[in-house]
This record gives sequence, C-alpha cells and structure tokens, in this order.
Amino acid sequence: MVQKTYFKTKEYAKVKFSLNLENAETVEILGLNSDWENSILMAKKKDGSFAAEVTLPKNSRHEFKYRTNTGEWINEPAADGEQANVFGGSNSLLIIEA
Repeated sequence: MVQKTYFKTKEYAKVKFSLNLENAETVEILGLNSDWENSILMAKKKDGSFAAEVTLPKNSRHEFKYRTNTGEWINEPAADGEQANVFGGSNSLLIIEA
C-alpha cells in the first residue's frame, strides 16, 4: 500500500509504504529519486508487515521496486501505474502531484 500526505505549505509530500509479505526477513525500496544504489530499508512490524515513510518532492515521478532478502523484486500493486524497464519487466510508478 502507498499512502500520500500532502501539505499546503510544503514543497514535498510524505509517502508511507506498507507491504505484507510472508517468508521475508527484510524488504527494501529501491529507485526512489532515481536512486537504484541506495535502498530504503523497511521496518518489520510485530504483525510481520513492513513499513517505511519517506518525503518526496512535489511535481515528481518515481519508478521503484521492493527487494526482499531472497533477491525477489516485487512491484507495488497499489502504485499509480507501471513503467517498462530495461530488463523486460516493469517498475512501479509513483506520481507526486503539486
């Protein structure tokens, strides 16, 4: 799930990511702000779900994927869309409006 919170007086939005995955020890987000090298590690909650909060600039588009500790790459089903990638698959698309 992706939940966006916009602020009238700020030039960014707060974005909360949450994901339920069985059999995963860790999950990280890659690709935000076009950064595929430095991941954002999601916190594992008591119920087994994973969560992370980030701020992203308004008027921006972001391709991203989740990666588990097993090396599995996962798209976000609730993303704003999908964008084809160079590997023959697709990335999740997140659009932060003005």
